[in-house]
Amino acid sequence: MKKPKMILFDYGQTLVNEQCFDGVKGTEAVLKYATKNKYNKSAEEVQAYANKLNQELGRFDPEKKHLFQVEVPNHMFTKYLYEAQGIEIALSPEEIDSVFWDAAAPGKPTEGIREFLAFLKENQIRTGVISNISYCGNAVVKRIHDCIPDNDFEFIIATSEYLYRKPNKHIFELALEKAELQPEEVWYIGDQYQCDIVGANAAGLFPVWYIGAIDMNYEPKEDILTIKNWKELIDLLKS
Repeated sequence: MKKPKMILFDYGQTLVNEQCFDGVKGTEAVLKYATKNKYNKSAEEVQAYANKLNQELGRFDPEKKHLFQVEVPNHMFTKYLYEAQGIEIALSPEEIDSVFWDAAAPGKPTEGIREFLAFLKENQIRTGVISNISYCGNAVVKRIHDCIPDNDFEFIIATSEYLYRKPNKHIFELALEKAELQPEEVWYIGDQYQCDIVGANAAGLFPVWYIGAIDMNYEPKEDILTIKNWKELIDLLKS
């Protein structure tokens, strides 16, 4: 194990612990900005249709999401979702993303992450983010800066802006190009085994499996560095 020149992070449940997703709350928040609702659809009805579409697409199946390596940007999905139901929203696509997301899944920094990021900065270890996410890049940047305002991330890559999703190697290669580093000089930390750990490893980065925010059983992997809190990694990097 080689000390990294840079550590890249996943976003959800790694940097930020999001509350359980509530699509109806998100849709309620967006519908407040409706200038037209032809069929007087409720938030529950709109979200039920969204769930149906997502099921057809297979977008969020936890057992299969690592198989989908091309991102569907949320602005394309919501444009169809609302217009197909006779609804017009007086917000930009970026604003719809933020309004929906803030109401549907509020987040807070994972415990100890700010201290860990401060440690990395003090030790001149660079940082960045790669997130599998359908919300637009500016909304992701805003969410991260709101939750962790003292971060020093050199870049924040949202897959909604770059086509490819983890575990596809191309999204890791993009980050390496931005960092001007070789794979063996970079660690990648994430909570999702197939997308984050298998993907990073296949791209040549050193993977670290963070499970501190996982509210489910997981199967330990003997050959993967696994941490339950950020202090463990501070101690490891100090040794």
